[in-house]
Amino acid sequence: PVLRYLPSRTMELFKDINRRFSFFVQKIVQEHYTSFDKEHIRDITDSLIEHCKEKSVGEDAHVPLSNEKIINIVNDLFGAGFDTVATALSWSLMYVALYPDIQKKIQEELDQTIGRERRPRLSDRGTLPYTEAFILEMFRHSSFLPFTIPHSTTKATVLNGFYIPKDTCVFINQWQVNHDEKLWKDPSTFNPERFLNATGTEISRTESDKMMVFGLGKRRCIGESIGRWEIFLFLATMLQQLEFSLRPGEEVDITPQYGLTMKYKKCECFQIKKRFPMKNS
Repeated sequence: PVLRYLPSRTMELFKDINRRFSFFVQKIVQEHYTSFDKEHIRDITDSLIEHCKEKSVGEDAHVPLSNEKIINIVNDLFGAGFDTVATALSWSLMYVALYPDIQKKIQEELDQTIGRERRPRLSDRGTLPYTEAFILEMFRHSSFLPFTIPHSTTKATVLNGFYIPKDTCVFINQWQVNHDEKLWKDPSTFNPERFLNATGTEISRTESDKMMVFGLGKRRCIGESIGRWEIFLFLATMLQQLEFSLRPGEEVDITPQYGLTMKYKKCECFQIKKRFPMKNS
């Protein structure tokens, strides 16, 4: 706890981003309140406002869903929904451009398993172990969600000998877990094979279960499954059709930039070309 009193540029930046994002969400919710029309529900924010005005929560009919709770719900939905998949795909494309041999292995697997006559489907995921291993390594190495969203203890507890009072704000440091030398061999090296079994034909559950990006326990991200499916389908489709590279001789800085998720600096030297002509049918 004493660390919170020490100066930290990263922590101050993190707090500032959270403050600005919270203000942004409050403004959106207020605009929805101003223009709300119960006969024309436009989105989930309107639905929450309708619930606030007409419904009750729990057994007490006099306890409406508060404005603060609506803001918190919308905040969570924004943070969890709109940025995560896009950031994951952005890191994926950077890694395949940085490591063309890895990109080639993924494309060979796609060609051998799916071919070039049809596009990848969700049902193909279990038959593409190297592609899945790449996605897991992208999650681990980038750790673009370095911390879980904040939670609060509902009662005092002791964890590994540390006393944690009730109502303490807690995070999971996912970046540390994903780069812990006690858990991973050469954690700074990007190596999808670490997630494959000895024969390279299946994902190693022992290794994949160590990787953390969607939180832990009962409060882990409820969108984990759909997020994984979306990333797989978009990435497999792009790599089946396209080849990604970087302009020769140009340095690329992938130092993470802090935000809701960690991204690398805008890269102007991506090169993309079609692998083969695709039929429309």
